[in-house]
Amino acid sequence: MQSYKAPINDMKFILGDFLNSDSKDNLLSDDEFAIDDLNLILDEAGKFCEEVLLPLNQSGDQEGCKYSEGKVITPKGFKEAYKKFVDNGWQGAALDQKYGGQGLPYVINVLFDEMISSANMSFGNYPGLTGNAFEAINKSASEELKDLYLPKLATGEWSGTMNLTEPQCGTDLGLSKAMAIPQSDGSYNLTGTKIFITGGEQDLSENIIHLVLARTPNAPKGIKGISLFLVPKFIPNQDGSIGKRNSLNCGSIEDKMGIKASSTCVMHYNEANSWLVGDLNKGMRAMFIMMNGARLMVGVQGLGISEISYQSALYYAKERLQGRSVSGTRHPEKSADPILVHPDVRKNLLKMKALNEGIRGLTSFTALQVDVAKTENDKFKRQRADDWVALMTPIIKSFSTDIGSESANLAVQIYGGHGFIKDHGVEQFVRDARIAQLYEGTNGIQALDLVGRKLPMHNGRLLRSFFHLVKEYIEENAFNYNLKEVMPHLIKSFGRLQQTTAFLASKGLSDPEEGVGPASDYLRMFALTSLAFVWVKYIQISHNKLNDDPKGFYKAKIETGEFYLQKILPETGSLMSSILSGAKTYTKFEDEYFESSFN
Repeated sequence: MQSYKAPINDMKFILGDFLNSDSKDNLLSDDEFAIDDLNLILDEAGKFCEEVLLPLNQSGDQEGCKYSEGKVITPKGFKEAYKKFVDNGWQGAALDQKYGGQGLPYVINVLFDEMISSANMSFGNYPGLTGNAFEAINKSASEELKDLYLPKLATGEWSGTMNLTEPQCGTDLGLSKAMAIPQSDGSYNLTGTKIFITGGEQDLSENIIHLVLARTPNAPKGIKGISLFLVPKFIPNQDGSIGKRNSLNCGSIEDKMGIKASSTCVMHYNEANSWLVGDLNKGMRAMFIMMNGARLMVGVQGLGISEISYQSALYYAKERLQGRSVSGTRHPEKSADPILVHPDVRKNLLKMKALNEGIRGLTSFTALQVDVAKTENDKFKRQRADDWVALMTPIIKSFSTDIGSESANLAVQIYGGHGFIKDHGVEQFVRDARIAQLYEGTNGIQALDLVGRKLPMHNGRLLRSFFHLVKEYIEENAFNYNLKEVMPHLIKSFGRLQQTTAFLASKGLSDPEEGVGPASDYLRMFALTSLAFVWVKYIQISHNKLNDDPKGFYKAKIETGEFYLQKILPETGSLMSSILSGAKTYTKFEDEYFESSFN
């Protein structure tokens, strides 16, 4: 069965202990909220996800979205759930108070997104993209557009989408053909077709605000000629009420492998009334605000799927009776021992648990840096926070979604044949998780972004935001007695990462293919080392809390961390060996050799 309880204890540990928010409330942009208030918000968010969204997850997958004459009908219960979501103010939780949001720290939004993704990933796509659209408009649009559109997006009465992909272009957006013709009143008429548009049409919100990439007549070729336009489904009146229908329509929805309750649309724009967002021919700069937020959101989706996969597998492992423990019968009163006694099952469960908790910490710390970059007055601290977010965005997006897929498959493995059939619902996790490795830039593209753009950017300045922090931490805790058994693991993996980084930087100068060829391996190595840093900090904190640990939370944290450092982190060694061996075995492989076995 799909089993899920929001990991509130761990999230409160993140807020109260790991991020040190209880010392100075550095998590907050103002004094309106205390840490206890944030904990209460997490409690309520957990209840909403467990009680409202989770019961719709399996039924929503089975029913899917339905398309008829340009309209999309979401599965039974979704409209009611969305209304509760909006009425409770969840859409505006972390959005700008100026336009009706609550202004909560971004990290609260990230933790809530994780719960939503665990409970019902399909549902989460609708409000998730709305929040990202809000941020893109808020940072780039005119005051007139912000005043008209942002209040309704903040409440969730209106939803948002992003329209990038066309039939002939995905990652290479410079190939876009959508055209926006300027009008005498300052608006544009936009014509073109966009595909793979999440939430492009649905029956949840009363209006849908599309952010669409297009070029204008005589614009420069390629990516330098792309602009961003706001295209509403219904053109609002100046008082914010719904006006006339715009000339756009949904041509169809995709029949997908997973996230079947999330509508994925083909959108046709037929001289649709549109308004420029940001500067002409600078559309990618404005869209990247939304894309980067979406990439972090997708990384959180990977974590969410990994968490419900872990919890569902743990539930089954405790309930399923098969065989006896190899060390002797554990439950003689039962016909057989639960499969939780078997070492392979325990190892797989611990792997999921350790990765989930580590990713949660890394993602939350990155979310905190988003807040720091917004509110910090010191320009150097603000830049360092921005650098951290830019560096970690492709790592979190790619690694978290890879782990989400791995955990979903481990859950099926633990369920055995019962995982392969639909009744228990864990095969849905495998199907839903797979898209997160693909949309918002495939994970291979994220690796190229990390190695090809982020590493050399500003002469390596982004890298220093991570390397300096870890180096300082290691030096400060070199003689910490509580860390004497675990610190060597971090030091070893950190040294491997430094050596590998230098190797790729050197190779990239002489042979670009050698520099980017191992990009995916390097990203995984970076992620595993980042999680080692998180886990050593967890262990340090937990040792200091053992005197007040009646339920064993901190002891469990220490032992989970030791498992990660001893059983998962050593993978950095094999990754390093593979990277240092070079890329020529596949970059220089002759094209015709791919067909040698069957041609």
